[in-house]
Parts: sequence; C-alpha cells; structure tokens
Amino acid sequence: MVGVVFISLFVVIFGIFYLFFSTRNKERLALIENGAEASIFIKGSNGDRYSFWKVFLLNLSVLLMSIGLGVFIASFMVQSLNMYEEVAYPGTIFLMAGIGLFVGFSMTKKLGEAT
Repeated sequence: MVGVVFISLFVVIFGIFYLFFSTRNKERLALIENGAEASIFIKGSNGDRYSFWKVFLLNLSVLLMSIGLGVFIASFMVQSLNMYEEVAYPGTIFLMAGIGLFVGFSMTKKLGEAT
C-alpha cells in the first residue's frame, strides 16, 4: 500500500513538471514563429532582466527566518507564560510564516521596482 502511494506521488510530480515544461516550450516556439522574442518571460515589468533565483532565495530566506522566529517565540510563550505546547507552537509558527511570506512578497516587489 505504501509503495502505491509513493509511486502515485512520483507520477503526479513527474506529470506536473512534464506539463509545465512542455507547455512552456510550445508557447515559446509559437512566439518565435510569430516573430516575437521569447525573452519576455524573464523580463520584469520595466524591461530589465528579472532573476527568478533572486526572488526565490529572498522569499525562502525570509520564510525560514520567520519560522525560526516563530519557534523561538513559541518556546518563550510555553516557558514563561505557561501556554499549552499544542497551541503555542503551531499557532506561532503559522502566524510567523504568514508574516514572513508577506514581508518576502513586499521585498520582492521593491526588488522588481529597483531593477
């Protein structure tokens, strides 16, 4: 039973990646055939090159820092305020992760405006 789950998970992940890359390739080929340039997919709104990895690493780093801060705050709440661990840890981690994603989004927006 467990093997079926892992095989199904692998098939789903493979299918998603296959559809993503094959669709992207077909779109770019259609643009080239019509005379348009395929580099519009990697340009920002103002025409400069916009690096996907800068955005990804910025958002990932802010997310991981906020999750770490959430664990630290939850630990403080459990030790000092005698809160239940079952409430403090998940609540604080999810709250801080959401705040971190919002901050990462705001920083990415500023990064896009600066380039």
